[in-house]
Amino acid sequence: MSRFSRTIAIALTSTALSFAAPALADDHKMAKPAPVSELVDAVDIPYERFTLDNGLKVLVHTDRKAPIVAVSIWYGVGSANEPKGKTGYAHLFEHIMFNGSENAPGDYFEPLRQIGATDLNGTTWLDRTNYFQTVPKSALEVALFLESDRMGYLLGAVTQEKLDNQIGVVSNEKRQGDNQPYGLVSYRQTELLFPGEGHPYGHSTIGSLEDLEAASLDDMKQWFIDHYGPNNAILVLAGDIDAAAAKPLVEKWFGAIPKGKPIPELNPELPTLDAPVFDVMKDKVATTRIYRNWVVPGLNDPDYTPLDVGMAVLGGLASSRLDNIMVREEKNAVAVSAFVLPFVHGSLVQIQADVKPGEDADVVAKRLDDIIADYIQNGPTEDEVQRVATRDAASRIAGLEQVGGFSGKATALAKGELYSDDPEYYKKELARLASATPESVTAAMKKWLTRPVVGIRVVPGEREAYEEVKSGKGARTGSLTSPAFYMQDGDEATQAQPVDRSSLPPVGEVPNVDFPDVETSTLSNGIKVYFARRDAVPMTRVTLSFDAGAAADPADKIGLHNFVTSMMEEGTTSLTSVQIAEQQERLGANVSVGGGRDRTSVDLSAVNPNLDASLDLMADIVKNPAFKTDDIERIRVQQLTAIDREESNPRSVATNALPPLLFGDAHPYGRGLSGNGTKQSVGAITRNDLVNFHQSWMRPENATIFAVGQIDQQALLEKLEMRFGKWGGKGTAAPAKNFDAAIPEAQGKIVVIHRANSPQSMILAGQVLPFKGTDDLLTLNAANEVLGGNFLSRINMDLRETKGWSYGTRNSILRGEHDVPYIMRAPVQTNQTGPAVAAIMSQVKGFLGDNGVTQAELERTVNGNVRQLPGQFEQSSRVLGQMQGDVMFKRPSNYAEMVADRYKALTADDLNKAMAGAIDPDKFTWVIVGDADKIKTQLEALDMPIEYRGYEAGNTDVSKAGSSDDSAVGQD
Repeated sequence: MSRFSRTIAIALTSTALSFAAPALADDHKMAKPAPVSELVDAVDIPYERFTLDNGLKVLVHTDRKAPIVAVSIWYGVGSANEPKGKTGYAHLFEHIMFNGSENAPGDYFEPLRQIGATDLNGTTWLDRTNYFQTVPKSALEVALFLESDRMGYLLGAVTQEKLDNQIGVVSNEKRQGDNQPYGLVSYRQTELLFPGEGHPYGHSTIGSLEDLEAASLDDMKQWFIDHYGPNNAILVLAGDIDAAAAKPLVEKWFGAIPKGKPIPELNPELPTLDAPVFDVMKDKVATTRIYRNWVVPGLNDPDYTPLDVGMAVLGGLASSRLDNIMVREEKNAVAVSAFVLPFVHGSLVQIQADVKPGEDADVVAKRLDDIIADYIQNGPTEDEVQRVATRDAASRIAGLEQVGGFSGKATALAKGELYSDDPEYYKKELARLASATPESVTAAMKKWLTRPVVGIRVVPGEREAYEEVKSGKGARTGSLTSPAFYMQDGDEATQAQPVDRSSLPPVGEVPNVDFPDVETSTLSNGIKVYFARRDAVPMTRVTLSFDAGAAADPADKIGLHNFVTSMMEEGTTSLTSVQIAEQQERLGANVSVGGGRDRTSVDLSAVNPNLDASLDLMADIVKNPAFKTDDIERIRVQQLTAIDREESNPRSVATNALPPLLFGDAHPYGRGLSGNGTKQSVGAITRNDLVNFHQSWMRPENATIFAVGQIDQQALLEKLEMRFGKWGGKGTAAPAKNFDAAIPEAQGKIVVIHRANSPQSMILAGQVLPFKGTDDLLTLNAANEVLGGNFLSRINMDLRETKGWSYGTRNSILRGEHDVPYIMRAPVQTNQTGPAVAAIMSQVKGFLGDNGVTQAELERTVNGNVRQLPGQFEQSSRVLGQMQGDVMFKRPSNYAEMVADRYKALTADDLNKAMAGAIDPDKFTWVIVGDADKIKTQLEALDMPIEYRGYEAGNTDVSKAGSSDDSAVGQD
């Protein structure tokens, strides 16, 4: 369930896009960007359509680049359709529809994993519910069987047990969101922006705990009957298929499903407040956040696009007005944003600013309001509008490779059909974007943003005590059955004959992945280049990877790597941070600097017409960072504020606390996973530290280039040679990173980090494995899938689907180049913290004991990993990531093509031995972030050493380990 947050779903494509890149000028000045019209005009998603007799609309887009098909089905029902007292039903039913149907009992992720589905999930928001998966072409009938079975043959499989369980899961999803900093703001926004009870958007999509707890089995069945007929659905198939092949398959599986009830049309008036409304909330946050909100017209209104452009100029671009004024110039805010969230019956404008610590929030709020008022009055410049259009068009082209998922071609067609009665609505959006002017943007803002505003301020402080409904579900019974019950009165079934649903259709042969050939070459200065050609879209991605990362931080300067990478985007010797941002926007390029524990990366994504100029910009950022004193202090404040945010986020607290416990403070991996360091370490970093790190680590002899794109290898090499071939670096190279520090002996214990009034406990547990990242870990990864590594794993199914204590758990092998930790993560409701730890340990010990991998689990793991391969590298970014991993872990460049045979050869005994040789169930270190007062007794029942941090109880014996550490991260 999505909250009010910035979500840009790029969902456009082209079947035959190609551009000729301009030659780079001899003086190496940046080439002139291609006009935005050249990008916009090329975007196209050809499709065919047909409609079944029962009203199911079907759209088919053909894309033969891989033997895969995206299956995306959208229902015209969301939280907007929920009446009073039944909030959260649409989202709750989305969960229930994954729990099995009459002819496909059991969790739907099981058969989908068996067929190797990728990009699979379901989502609910205000106006829709959708389900999607991308499957091998030979498994398409399985996906159609599953989607049709839950559309037409679901109700007999909906039981009280499933309902009770999913109410628990959704309740924990709600708690998990509420438990985050600023996590309660969206509820207050909804309450103030949609006052009264008349508007369908007047409650959150996830609903209230009271309504969820009160949901009966009859309620759920009636909800399905009222909303999930084929005539309220759109099915999109995109990929290696055409309408001629698709129509008989869709008729076969969906044709016999009777038409459902018509859905009442919603036509609410757009709410306008009588006067401005201002409110103040307290939360465990690092800094005060100021919100300004308006409800504006829906996504089909002509004013939506100019409003969207206007907000991007104000706070969506890297060079936005708010960034330039409040963050860079006046430095009274550490983060700002402005955007429009589009919905059918009214969109949401949100402007927000995080106040710089120490600044007067009243003064900052007034300054924010003055900037907004001036901007509404005078509007953007022509250059700003064009930069937004170019950036958005390039971003859409970047998403052209994907047929399904959250933002692929199928999504674009389905959204247009559902929201706008036009699958090609994306063309109208792009046309409006390309034709937007300063005058149209200003007029729309004056019309809609001079109305009364909702202003919310969230200030640091203790939240009010978190109240929630107790879990005590009464007996609920129902007698609704399927499918005949939910035929509309008077309708006759279509003439399509029911198909045999006694078993899933067979899966045909799935071809092995055809991973692109990786060509290698070397620049004049020795930089090795790995290149793979991909022709799906006219783009090129380039990564300049340095053997550095957070592990290169000196022990007394933790956070230096992150500081340096942030500074590199803040200006070069010839360009300011604003100029860098503006140039990227004009080019439709994205240059980002970052990295992880082992590597520092400079990544470029560029449309080919602007590749030369984009590479010029990338090279300038890499080789010539300015490290200006004024920028240094601004970025220092931002990093210190980020550290404050981490200390108010339960997951960040846990992930920063666990590594030092596992590796010890002296080990390069014994640092918080965020890499931001501590306030003390970041406060001590000097300009010389930044310059020296850059010169010592980010040098040509320490670099490797990876590239994927629609370009010839030789043409790209010439471009790279021109920018990087003569680069010699400066200063002295750093010595190699030292991983010789002794790792502390593992010991089973619990460290509790107190967080008062937490509705959930964040559980993290880990131990260091006897492996390096360069070791062959395929079998261990397969074993972990069974124990805790994916949705269907034993631990997740136990804590989520059986017990309903968590929204989801995951175990992961945190693979780096050197020592490898095994991490288990489980956010659980507070009153089940101790039992959850016991349940996890029981699952681990059972797996290592008499309850090893079953034949069914082995088959699912092997089939899933083998059959997903054709769809796994659909996007060039995935190819680029695989190439980098192959080099880091010393694998052959065709490794992706070798893994299918490796998986097929695995036995259950292989998996059991791999896990038994990796972990000791008694040697996990547990970090639990939660309310110590509420979980103390639960944890003591586990009979493990316990250490409390940031907690003082009424007695002095707060630690079974005999000590407490009040100075640790996460102290309240």
